[in-house]
Amino acid sequence: MCWVFGMRPQPGSPAPDFEALTHDGERIRLSELRGRVVVLYFYPRAMTPGCTREAQRFNELLDEFTKHNAIVIGVSTDSNERNKRFAEKLGLRFKLIGDPEAKIVELYGVRKKGTKRPSAERVTFIIGPDGVIREVLSGIRPAEKHADKALDLVKTIASQ
Repeated sequence: MCWVFGMRPQPGSPAPDFEALTHDGERIRLSELRGRVVVLYFYPRAMTPGCTREAQRFNELLDEFTKHNAIVIGVSTDSNERNKRFAEKLGLRFKLIGDPEAKIVELYGVRKKGTKRPSAERVTFIIGPDGVIREVLSGIRPAEKHADKALDLVKTIASQ
């Protein structure tokens, strides 16, 4: 199964590979994370109430994710500088990627429609150790529930 640029990849599809700098200057390539479950979550904008609660919840649950061989990565169309301030303000212990040109956002088909500046929809991809998307979470309210649902799925994958 394959995907088309700008279309949202579905469970069973290989996760689109990308390389990017994180908020702390580390270069990360998705394909180099094979062997671990990757929780790749997209959020609209750093420093906003929903995105703050969501990031805090992922941070609270980070030890549980790590215990189940999972890594959490957040992506927004904010600059890495804004994401760095966001991470420092909240004491986040996971990586954030700034995607101001919306290249990764487009690759995953999560660009918000009808916005003047590029922005991501709130969508979480659970990627198995084999690089295949296992689940796509969207439309979950409140925002912080993405972390809880993602952890449940990570535990399921770890037990298989």
